[in-house]
Amino acid sequence: MAVDAILSSVRVECLHEGCGLYVTYHKLADHQSVCPLAPCKCPVPVCGYEGPPPALYHHISTAHPMPVHRIQYDKVLQLQVPLSEPRLLLFAEEDGHAFFLVGGMLNIGAPIAMSVVCIRAGVSPLLHYVSKLWANGPPREPKGPTDVVKVEMEVTSSKDPGDVTVQELTFFTVPPKLLAGAKLVSLHIQIDK
Repeated sequence: MAVDAILSSVRVECLHEGCGLYVTYHKLADHQSVCPLAPCKCPVPVCGYEGPPPALYHHISTAHPMPVHRIQYDKVLQLQVPLSEPRLLLFAEEDGHAFFLVGGMLNIGAPIAMSVVCIRAGVSPLLHYVSKLWANGPPREPKGPTDVVKVEMEVTSSKDPGDVTVQELTFFTVPPKLLAGAKLVSLHIQIDK
């Protein structure tokens, strides 16, 4: 019993860079599985970088040509997403969490599908995100109304977002009539916590 008491009181530091939290020895594995600073892989498939989600912002913006945008929870961000490469990173200003907007065709000639993935190592039951995506088509006439398609969906989590394809996720489909031969899709996104 004396040895159990000693071992139960031993505190060790989380090994994830930047965490610095000390937990009892027997709870270290539990903490590391949900630590918000556990390393995640860069979403660019050929890149071998791994680091905590907040460090991905600097890495992506300096090492890759992928668009990077800062977002605020519960606020709408309007984006022009290229149809040729519908992938970009979103970073929450409030807490540094990283989100990956992934898009692609479901099959040849099909409409473009888009979804959002939260980049993180652990799946914490306390963190739950919902994304709202909508696309506007071109105006039918000057100063006229535009077509709008909107969807609300849960955000999936992944440690390796570069290997995630839109077909594996709950996705938003942009109808071809909203694209009308364009090279960009006008997309609005809102992530709610």
